[in-house]
Amino acid sequence: MNESGASHPHHALDTWQVIRSRIGLISLSFLLVFATAAIVTYLMPRKYRGRVEMKIERLTNKVQVFNRSPDEFMAPSDVVIKNEFESITKPETLYPVVDKLQLQTRWSMPTRQTALAKLRGNLDTQSSVRSDFVVIEFYDPDPALAAEVANAVAASYMNQRVEIDSRQKREALERMGKQISEQEQLRDQARFKMQEAKKKAGIVGDWMPGGGPSITPGATIQTTESSMVVSREQAKLQAELEVQTLTAEKDQLQGLSPDELVARASGLKLENPNVLSMIAKYQELLVQREGMVQQGMGKKHPLAQGTDSQISKYKELIAQEMQGHLQGLTSRLETAMKRRDSLQAFNEGAKKDLLDQQSAFNEYKSAMDDVTYIEALLVKFKEKYSEYNADLQMVKSPATIYANAEVEPRPTKPNVALNLALGAVMGLMFGLGLAFFLEYLDTSVKSLDDVEKFLGVPVLAVVPANVGVLHRKSGFNPDAEAYRILRTNIEFNRRNPEANCITVTSGGAGEGKSTTLCNLASVCAQGGYSVLLIDADLRRPSLHKLFDIGNTTGLSNYLMTEARLEDVVVRTPVDHLYFLPSGLLPADSAGILNSERMNELVSEAKSRFDLVLIDAPPILGVSDASVLVNIADLTIFVVQHRKLPRHLLLRVKQTVENVGGRMLGVVLNQVDLRSDTQYQYYTSYYTYYTPGNKTASASSSRATQSQRRRKSEPVVSTPTAATASSSSADLF
Repeated sequence: MNESGASHPHHALDTWQVIRSRIGLISLSFLLVFATAAIVTYLMPRKYRGRVEMKIERLTNKVQVFNRSPDEFMAPSDVVIKNEFESITKPETLYPVVDKLQLQTRWSMPTRQTALAKLRGNLDTQSSVRSDFVVIEFYDPDPALAAEVANAVAASYMNQRVEIDSRQKREALERMGKQISEQEQLRDQARFKMQEAKKKAGIVGDWMPGGGPSITPGATIQTTESSMVVSREQAKLQAELEVQTLTAEKDQLQGLSPDELVARASGLKLENPNVLSMIAKYQELLVQREGMVQQGMGKKHPLAQGTDSQISKYKELIAQEMQGHLQGLTSRLETAMKRRDSLQAFNEGAKKDLLDQQSAFNEYKSAMDDVTYIEALLVKFKEKYSEYNADLQMVKSPATIYANAEVEPRPTKPNVALNLALGAVMGLMFGLGLAFFLEYLDTSVKSLDDVEKFLGVPVLAVVPANVGVLHRKSGFNPDAEAYRILRTNIEFNRRNPEANCITVTSGGAGEGKSTTLCNLASVCAQGGYSVLLIDADLRRPSLHKLFDIGNTTGLSNYLMTEARLEDVVVRTPVDHLYFLPSGLLPADSAGILNSERMNELVSEAKSRFDLVLIDAPPILGVSDASVLVNIADLTIFVVQHRKLPRHLLLRVKQTVENVGGRMLGVVLNQVDLRSDTQYQYYTSYYTYYTPGNKTASASSSRATQSQRRRKSEPVVSTPTAATASSSSADLF
């Protein structure tokens, strides 16, 4: 969480850093685009607007014969409005405007098509979201013509839509009239078919068996004959049931004995009431006889004999009645069977006649239903035909105009404020985009991380831009603090005190190498070091110009002759700082530098001075720097901020290592602190370093001078600037 939270401010600072470092490019792009927008806006012709506001009416153009919901023919509102937009800008709507207002002549156009194109180019239609309101706008340099054309377009749209609506209704009515004629022909054919079926069914007049005609398709015709057939079928079923019942009863009684018949008599439905009384008396006598037996009376007892005689008499009478009942069952069975057979024979013939009659009736009914349906359909067609015919005579307005176009006093186009605002926004976006694109393409050294990542050595100092030569400035100079930091870092990173010969080089020309070396030498001399500054850039010497010293005699003379060091070294205006110019350019600078004489010079200088600083040529340009890097103890590489590509840093390091040199560190030079805010903490002394503590700083430097002084400085008197170019005999 902490890492994530800390990364966001870093990205914001990077973005702000890019903006500040390329603020000039962003400002220039902004001004160019904004100025272009302003000029284009100024040169654009002034146009006035004609504006019409109206509401589109959602009319239904389809003819509805049947009663359906109107929504079935209605499109969604947005689709309707979109279609109407397209119709407003169609040639069918705009050509009448061109002809009516004679725009081809008024605009001096060669053809109607070109006039139409200009009309459509200056015409704009707008709509509100989910609303039927539309706006028609037309722009023209003539305010009166702009209003006139806008009103004419609205009127032409309404006329065009009315004409289309009327044409569609007329075509629909013509089709409906044809359908009515066709339906009338079908009705006549159906009527003729119904009359034929009526004759076949034997129907007279408008009467029809079953109570009149049925107009419902699919209904069944009911007649008296069909009802009678149904009744006779029911009678036949009843006779069959009676035959089966009588047969079952007869079969059951015929197999019984006389005693069994008497016993069953009470359960039978006998028609003779006397039999029922005899059965009741018989059962009563049986009960009495049983009672006598219980009382102990025997068969010869007078009462018992009398009761037995009565029982026998009643049993005989009942048996006779049961035989009569059987004979009656036989007669009834024969009668029922005859009636059943008679009904069955009669119904077979009646069914055949009924089916023939029913078929004729159904044919008649079907024809009559067709006639009824066609006549009902004709009624609906004729009602709708009359309704739409009347509607055709009454033209409905396709739109309602709420605001006609009027002559406006001021031009609407161009919109100066909007164009300038867009120009400002586009200019800013273009400038920012270009800045970040160039930043993406820029592979130069931008930060300390780039140096340390690619070289693996520390950044010794960050030098602000436009510092200048320090010894030429009098009084308090806070720019010297960057070189004091460089001097301090050299002291701490120089592990071996004997490694006091340092060469300063760069990747290419113009990176501030010589100025950096001159100021470093001055600061070191002011800190109490005895410093010898050697200009070994024999091809393009520049240090002598910074000290205003001649360059006719110097390093080249020493290396090519037997001159002494005292003969070529001169005193500078800075105390304890001595300078060895380059001398005249020899024919082979690399050859004389890579010599034993040069090694002797470095050895002697190291023994006589605290620091020996050598100004070498760019290491990637010529071979001289490689020789000097090998001779010197340490190498400092000067990199101009946002100039040297990062991949060349690796080349520099490889070159130094290949010749046996040791890179002490890097000086990041010419840093623009106004845009590169990430370096401001390196130069915070601008705020805190004041003339009040200058004396304390100087005295502190003198106190440490005696502790780190290890060699004897040449005993010479300090010259003035006027005697800075005196002979070497006066220096040593």
